Amino acid sequence: MVYDCIVIGAGPAGSTFARQAARKEKSILMIDGQTELRKKPCGGLLAPDSQRVLAHFDLVLPKKVLADPQIFSVKTIDLCRKSIRYYQRYYLNMDRYAFDEWLLSLIPDTVDIISGRCVKILRQEQGFSVWVRTQEKLEVFQGKRIIGADGASSLVRKTFFNKPIFQYVSIQQWFKRKEESVPFYSCIFDTETSDSCSWMIYKDEYILYGGCFSPKGCKKAFEKQKERVQAFLGYSFGQAEKTEACLVDRPKKFRDFVTGKDGVYLIGEAAGLISASSFEGISSAIQSGSALANALLEQKSEKGIARQYRRKTRKLRIKLYLKTKKRWFMYTPLLRHWIMKTGFGSIRMESDIEKV
Repeated sequence: MVYDCIVIGAGPAGSTFARQAARKEKSILMIDGQTELRKKPCGGLLAPDSQRVLAHFDLVLPKKVLADPQIFSVKTIDLCRKSIRYYQRYYLNMDRYAFDEWLLSLIPDTVDIISGRCVKILRQEQGFSVWVRTQEKLEVFQGKRIIGADGASSLVRKTFFNKPIFQYVSIQQWFKRKEESVPFYSCIFDTETSDSCSWMIYKDEYILYGGCFSPKGCKKAFEKQKERVQAFLGYSFGQAEKTEACLVDRPKKFRDFVTGKDGVYLIGEAAGLISASSFEGISSAIQSGSALANALLEQKSEKGIARQYRRKTRKLRIKLYLKTKKRWFMYTPLLRHWIMKTGFGSIRMESDIEKV
């Protein structure tokens, strides 16, 4: 069988594309590389942009996806300056793997979904051949189009587009919660170990600690930062229950956003569509997945699909490019120190007043 589309990746981008494209009886194969033991490391906070996108599609989040507690503020910590501020935020705390599984459950039964890892893609005279390593064997599938929804480590992008993008290594560890009180959600800046940010989040019976680090020496930097955070808070995380790691895109230029052409299209983080300031990518994944599906339904030629998809994502790409400028305000140490010192945009906590 030759599929109309083979979707590599079953996260929010791939799931949205498959759900939307299947409306017009397109034959679609989706390759899902996630399992309970091999899932995407993520803090699991659904940001307002993502909530707005779900509302646009009239999607209602089931209770089983949510995690405790729900969060209304973030404690921002600058370790080098030893300064703290609280800022109001409207995130939904959730189980990211359960969220992805919920989006998968919305896909029509007409879409074929297999569990496995894509290891090779070749362009052939009549389309593409895709090699997938499943639990049992190595299988080969044929398709007319390839949809790259395979995240920052995208094999599709590496194979067909010579446009590398700057990347961090995201490392996250899970710890059992103790009786001692630590902030429900913290955003941590520490220029001694990273030019990016880290996070600490309560998640049911666990505390998650993670961050983004330059690839060279990332593990050493993560451990050093974790020790500095524990010393600052006067709190020991204890033994990690598990450690996760993955690549994370950080777009810097407008050309970092690659939408695709000639039967190969990129959506979500594979296309570089992620916020450089907050690393929020769920909203962009859903928007780009929907935009490509609609372009596919509206156009017949590959040139028409590529042109329509670029047009439909233009506002999104401009918005994300502007996030690269916003990042400068957040991550420039002296500017961040001034903003935190003045208390601009912060809230005063009645139960935990800090001297800054």
